[in-house]
Amino acid sequence: MNLSGPLLALLAFGIYATHDAVIKVLGGTYSPFQLIFFSTLFSFPLVTFMLMKDATPGNLRPVHPWWTLARTLSASLTGFTAFYAFSVLPLAQVYVLLFASPLLITLLSIPMLGERVGPHRLFAVVLGLIGVLVVLRPGATELTLGHIAGLTSAVGNAVASVIVRKIGKDERPVVLMLYPMASNFLIMGSLLAFVYVPMPIQHLGGLGLVSLLGFVAGLVLIAAYRNGDAAIVAPMQYSQIIWASLFGLFLFGESVDRATMIGAGIIILSGLYILFREVRLGARSQTPVLRTRSRGATAASFRISPILHRRSRREAAE
Repeated sequence: MNLSGPLLALLAFGIYATHDAVIKVLGGTYSPFQLIFFSTLFSFPLVTFMLMKDATPGNLRPVHPWWTLARTLSASLTGFTAFYAFSVLPLAQVYVLLFASPLLITLLSIPMLGERVGPHRLFAVVLGLIGVLVVLRPGATELTLGHIAGLTSAVGNAVASVIVRKIGKDERPVVLMLYPMASNFLIMGSLLAFVYVPMPIQHLGGLGLVSLLGFVAGLVLIAAYRNGDAAIVAPMQYSQIIWASLFGLFLFGESVDRATMIGAGIIILSGLYILFREVRLGARSQTPVLRTRSRGATAASFRISPILHRRSRREAAE
């Protein structure tokens, strides 16, 4: 078995976890609006240089404007709510909530993609959602805005991911990638006047680091999928819970409680079952989870799915 794919994925998700830890450090001082605005600003040159390689003829007008608008708004909501959740909740708890996204992708694939989801995958989804309830412990602990933000980010990421699966064959990657970034820049910029706090050069450098880490992690994850099977690479996302526990303990003095660990185990097992179930179904499934390869909740970076979809289409044509 080629181990380069999963090893590269582990590296990519480690970089993403470092990206999130920096967000948490800065989130204690600055509004998510301000963090997203500047990190998006710093990301534009990196992503633009990468997109200069796109020789696909056409313009920046979307083929499916309403779906593109829905995806753009979903992606912007995903980024904002994730930044807020990372700022106010323990890292491990945020990741557990975000891990619900593959479960939601499976559900949304039924009405949006016409995917037929059998009782096995539906049971896994229900079990995973029970895991979310274990983490949230409604009635036993207070449900905060941070928890709501984490769940909202998971929902927004699922919606954006399924829309990419629906329109990705028709839209240029540059359209799918730049519209959400432009939306973040304009929306967060318009709100910046109400929340702006002067930033020392060290903190601006931290936001530049956030942008660089998100960009590098995206490139490494692309390399992981090019060198490994999706069924092996995709589960590596769950390694982020290990990084979150380590960063939380040593940087923020956070400990992972029993309910979070139990809920994480349930959600991860449910997600893995859905992944391997799609592998087993093969051509009988549209594999909405396996083909959704972007790591969500990275407001200032790019999603890798459009690039991988373009590469797959090019290889099929050849």
